[in-house]
Amino acid sequence: MGVESRIMKRRQLVYYLKLYDIETGEQVGNLVDITTRGCKIISKDPLPEEKSMALRLDLPEGLYSLKTITLKGKTLWSRPDVNPDFYVTGFEVPRLGAEERRVVRQLIEQTAFND
Repeated sequence: MGVESRIMKRRQLVYYLKLYDIETGEQVGNLVDITTRGCKIISKDPLPEEKSMALRLDLPEGLYSLKTITLKGKTLWSRPDVNPDFYVTGFEVPRLGAEERRVVRQLIEQTAFND
């Protein structure tokens, strides 16, 4: 998904939250920015494009009604970051449950850079 086709403005977070592959339990990277329709992931290794995945996002303790959010979707693109030691990947999340959507909005409001 190119910038031109983006429906929702991405919100960059003040800090990175860890993302884990639910199937393997391995950390795939850190959350860079998020909307209720997708996110950008930063990682040491590129993630394969067009790969369907279920990712677990661990939330800071005591701040939200949920401890984790499951993001089910697929990778759209992956490319080197401006820092050559990392890669960034666009991850589309076509559907979130009502509570997950509410928590993502709260996460954005509380931890996103103001712009």
